[in-house]
Amino acid sequence: MNDRETRRKVERLERLAWWLDDRFRIPGTNITFGLDSLIGLVPGVGDSATALGAAYFIVLAHELGLPRRVLFRMAFNVLLDLAVGSIPLLGDIFDVGFKANRRNMALLKRHLDARRR
Repeated sequence: MNDRETRRKVERLERLAWWLDDRFRIPGTNITFGLDSLIGLVPGVGDSATALGAAYFIVLAHELGLPRRVLFRMAFNVLLDLAVGSIPLLGDIFDVGFKANRRNMALLKRHLDARRR
């Protein structure tokens, strides 16, 4: 995979992470939340639906050649977000603070930066 393709995939993941975790801001605060928190309010299906978007991270990370240990860490973040996020009210608060997609983006960038060096 060339650098241009890699950059395009990373930019796509950045946008997805922004939409899922940081798209909206609570006025007068620095607290951000995204579609993950909003869709997660729908009982039963909300957290599962956003987990699919988060799983897309893992698929692209695999395509970018990240090692298994990083992919497992990313999967753990998604599963933790899914498990705790499914608890009414507590899970919604957790979603705002945990930001699994941002964490996975940081893991991906850290690995790609290390590989570049």
